[in-house]
Amino acid sequence: MAVVGVLALQGSYNEHISALRRIGVNGVEVRKPEQLPGLDSLIIPGGESTTMAKLANYHNLFPALREFVGAGKPVWGTCAGLIFLANKAVGTKSGGQELIGGLDCTVHRNFFGSQVRSFETELSVPMLADKEGGSPTCRGVFIRAPAILEVGSDVEILADCPVPAGTPSITITSGEGVKEEVYSKDRVIVAVRQGNILATAFHPELTSDSRWHRFFLDMDKESHVKTFSTLSLSTSSRDAEGWSKSRPHDLPIFE
Repeated sequence: MAVVGVLALQGSYNEHISALRRIGVNGVEVRKPEQLPGLDSLIIPGGESTTMAKLANYHNLFPALREFVGAGKPVWGTCAGLIFLANKAVGTKSGGQELIGGLDCTVHRNFFGSQVRSFETELSVPMLADKEGGSPTCRGVFIRAPAILEVGSDVEILADCPVPAGTPSITITSGEGVKEEVYSKDRVIVAVRQGNILATAFHPELTSDSRWHRFFLDMDKESHVKTFSTLSLSTSSRDAEGWSKSRPHDLPIFE
């Protein structure tokens, strides 16, 4: 059985572990560097990115996390996890914050605004439907969310969304604070993949749609680092959880 770690410093790690449990996978809470070598893959959850960075520094996790990403093992960052995986982050607090890196993109830390600007919307995800079946859309839960401003040539865009009316004006600045440009596009990128790295600006773990977690688990099968030798999900199980457009997007139920 695959060993899937969930970084458990702060944020929605319990929700990810619950989502994994619903598809028959046990998630392992990770708080120390010595826990990483035994994992097949890792989820970095959403939360307060500055707090998570301080805790990661306290536990000396950044070197081990960079090594994990560089080894080619699948890593998925949601919301704050996306920020950590980006090579460049703008809109950070004074002094910036430390990043893991590995994902060739520029992310804005609070693109959609403050907590009161949080929202839900339907996202077009044809790739996800092609790989995992079900509806060509998924529910995107955005909580004080980041967004991806630009990506490198090797990054696959999996989803974008319209910039909501009333979203604060975003000015991209250089390290010296000199204005470079104001973001003026009417859509923004919210999900990408680059090799072993998956990143979403929204929270799939807060919905009943398990396809993003299934897709992440399938990424390890494609990698040449390790394979899941015993992971299998029965057809009957998939049928039982089959997608329905009328199915409510409920929060996880903890057991």
